[in-house]
Amino acid sequence: MPIEILMPALSPTMEEGTLAKWLVKEGDTVSSGDVMCEIETDKATMEFEAVDEGVIGKIMIADGTEGVKVNTPIAVLLEDGESADDIGAAPAAAAAAPVAPADAARPPGPNTDGPSTPPKPEPTPTPKPDTTRVFASPLARRMAGIEGIDLAAVSGSGPHGRIVKADITAALAGGTAKAAPSDAAAAPANAPKAALAAGPSAEAVMKMYEGRTFEEVTLNGMRKTIASRLTEAKQSIPHFYLRRDIQLDALMAFRADLNKQLESRGVKLSVNDFIIKACALALQAVPDANAVWAGDRILKLKPSDVAVAVAIDGGLFTPVLQDSETKSLSTLSAEMKDLAARARDRKLAPHEYQGGSFAISNLGMFGIDNFDAVINPPHGAILAVGAGVKKPVVGKDGELAVATIMSVTLSVDHRVIDGALGAQLLAAIKDNLENPMGMLA
Repeated sequence: MPIEILMPALSPTMEEGTLAKWLVKEGDTVSSGDVMCEIETDKATMEFEAVDEGVIGKIMIADGTEGVKVNTPIAVLLEDGESADDIGAAPAAAAAAPVAPADAARPPGPNTDGPSTPPKPEPTPTPKPDTTRVFASPLARRMAGIEGIDLAAVSGSGPHGRIVKADITAALAGGTAKAAPSDAAAAPANAPKAALAAGPSAEAVMKMYEGRTFEEVTLNGMRKTIASRLTEAKQSIPHFYLRRDIQLDALMAFRADLNKQLESRGVKLSVNDFIIKACALALQAVPDANAVWAGDRILKLKPSDVAVAVAIDGGLFTPVLQDSETKSLSTLSAEMKDLAARARDRKLAPHEYQGGSFAISNLGMFGIDNFDAVINPPHGAILAVGAGVKKPVVGKDGELAVATIMSVTLSVDHRVIDGALGAQLLAAIKDNLENPMGMLA
């Protein structure tokens, strides 16, 4: 029977995507692992691989189609001995499959047949499925083992009901198994969602602007996700804010010296590289603040996995620099440049922008003096970084001087971090940045 290839869930929160480009055409032969198409999620463009061997019998969703729901058939794969003529029968056969067991299980009604009515043939008993063995591809079994999925609870879409990679991915998206918390899914699947306040409808708002010239912009997947997640974050996370001014003169001089020494290696450190390192070390110095909210508990992380907001056309990414406390400034700089470049090209894999316990949003590079950032769940805090500006300061001896001052604001989730603990974390960040040589020790 022809196999329907379904739109996969490429991340735990994906509900729909754009079929950006087919890399195969009807009649092409594919093997397991061959890349068939590129799919755009709300965050990235990812390749979708074949999980079975066969011939592409029909492409059902064209290039560039937006809003394709997860588990929607996008193509049909033909097995050996099948032709395009068999495609039309595939959906009907699949739909008819559960009918026999249902009819066989129905209790018999009263016998109303008269003598003139020929007796109805007895239905052939439907054999009970063998539940002692689950058919699954090696990749599907490996994924199920990693994610803790009971294969017996998963419906297979492969040949003869075999469970394949797409079925495990769909099971994760549908909550068949409890997946590890990520920045896109902070609470358990069965936890009640916060009731979000609804704003005025599109029709109501457009009516207010009747007679005025405007352009209606349709939301893409990324903008929809940003709107939904940040609205929920602001309404469901009890934010509080801590502010400090940080003197950057020692850091700027130290950075200039380091960049001279690193010039021959093609390395140029930015202030943002120092901020990442300072936050990573501060999370180690104040370990109780290196934590995330997980619905009904707090998870304290051992490594400093720091996320950094990267602006792209139409939205933003927060790629995560894992184990930042153990990496040198030059390594952090190179890794950040690579992640930022691939974020702008939407080539990041989900594991590169999910997770982390802490985030940095730096608008100082755009000339913003100070601002308050919205926490990216399930993170416990986010640091909003303003521009370094020359300002008058009073020195230790009471004399007036001029210094480069950077204003920062720490947005904190009060469920995870209390005021005094947040103050300790921000003080550690400030100390690291004002004494940059200590970060190399």
